[in-house]
Amino acid sequence: MMRHGRFLAGGSLVVLALAGAASADLPAGPGDWPGWRGADRTGVSTETGLLKEWPKDGPPLVWRVKGLGDGYSTPSIARGRLYVLGNRGLENEFVQCRNVPDGAVVWETKVGKVGNPEQSPPYPGSRSTPTVDGDRVYALGSDGDLVCLDAAAGKEQWKKSLRSDFSGKAGTWAFAESVLIDGDTLVCTPGGPSAAIVALNKKTGDVLWQSAVDNAGEAGYASAVVANAVGGKQYIQFLGKGLIAVAAKDGKFLWRFDKGSAGTNATTAIVHDGHVFHSALGPRGGGTAVLELTPDGAKEVFFGKTLMNHHGGVIRVGDYVYGTNQAGLVCVEFKTGKEKWQNRSVGKGSITAADGHLYVRGERSGAVALVEATPAAYKESGRFTPPDRSDKLAWPHPVVAGGRLYLRDKDTLLCYDIKAK
Repeated sequence: MMRHGRFLAGGSLVVLALAGAASADLPAGPGDWPGWRGADRTGVSTETGLLKEWPKDGPPLVWRVKGLGDGYSTPSIARGRLYVLGNRGLENEFVQCRNVPDGAVVWETKVGKVGNPEQSPPYPGSRSTPTVDGDRVYALGSDGDLVCLDAAAGKEQWKKSLRSDFSGKAGTWAFAESVLIDGDTLVCTPGGPSAAIVALNKKTGDVLWQSAVDNAGEAGYASAVVANAVGGKQYIQFLGKGLIAVAAKDGKFLWRFDKGSAGTNATTAIVHDGHVFHSALGPRGGGTAVLELTPDGAKEVFFGKTLMNHHGGVIRVGDYVYGTNQAGLVCVEFKTGKEKWQNRSVGKGSITAADGHLYVRGERSGAVALVEATPAAYKESGRFTPPDRSDKLAWPHPVVAGGRLYLRDKDTLLCYDIKAK
């Protein structure tokens, strides 16, 4: 192996049917949001015909339901059903399925217990977003319990433990990734020296390969993405000690970038046009990097401190990236990292995009702003604060699916109509 600056190039159940009719046989709609950051992990919805401005009190509330349990899991929506992780206490972490029209519970299946309950600062609870693929739902509990469930009834199809099956090592705040489905392959991140990243047969759970990466550290809190690079398809993931890439066909280590690693390595990378946009913020600092994929690995194009994102995500719309740092919302050029503007907006938080607009949710107030996705200037088109805010930080990302906006606030899920009339 060879070192090039900061890069390392590698050569060589419990099922409870409560309400609702089965809908797993319905085709997936173009407005579905079947997993973490949507169908393609970009955080950008393909929907159109949404409201360009919001009324003073925000868009109409369609329904509000309780009973999700604790945690920070973002919901997934597919074929008229909504799937989300929650936990009641520290011994019961579960996947819950609800009907989209009214939010009624359809089934609930236990996954395991809450991971790292003695974490500090203490935020124990569910974290991952379920991944819906056809008639299956895949979910990773915070203690490393990975389950494949039947989408219609929640019946367990197979189960693995990232801790016991792969000697996985989670970070301080337990396992938090949302597993990736790529064709017939499931990609997950146990972390640790022998199985930094693992590929499984999604139908059976059988191991296809496991990738050992020297000094990769424990599992981070980000989720893997696919990159179709010059040398072939690769999986890019942010682990405890840096961003790494492995070959999709066999898990062979390809390259590594550890500059700006922050300890809270949670932001999912953006891959577009042969470039990777990478951001981090945490107790060890952080930074923003733009990398160019090359036949030999990757090279640094830009590194700076403008958009150091914690765990609210960054979004690419056209040639620009939007996300929050500690000060508020920032817009930078995708390939250069050059700043276009900053605005306090709703403060540090999470972000989703749809129909030319950004949905920005402040983590402290829970307020949501509708902001035009333009590099010209900050242009806000509405803002509201959901009712009956809990005392928890509003970390779950906003979700846009089927003309609706979904916001989770601890045990509560709110659904808003954002379709233009």
